[in-house]
Amino acid sequence: MATVQLRNPTEGRAYFDRKKAAGKTSMEAMRALKRRLSDIVYRQMINDATAAAAGPGGQRGTTTDSSVTGSHPQAGSSDKSLPGPAETSLEPRP
Repeated sequence: MATVQLRNPTEGRAYFDRKKAAGKTSMEAMRALKRRLSDIVYRQMINDATAAAAGPGGQRGTTTDSSVTGSHPQAGSSDKSLPGPAETSLEPRP
């Protein structure tokens, strides 16, 4: 993840460059970038776990009275059951 950040002009690349400008070696700057990225991922995981415990569907702001949960479609005439399985024959048709 850190290596990909360095390939493009991203926030991670800017962070790495700032660390290098501050006198860190490339390895030290890379270590700092990895730590920063792991902190961001960890924070997002904690936020997701908190949101999942907060309500249905794991999304903030989701309520149980949404239109999808209360939807009960009615069966129309085209939704009737089929007459039964087709007959099978091992003989080829003429």
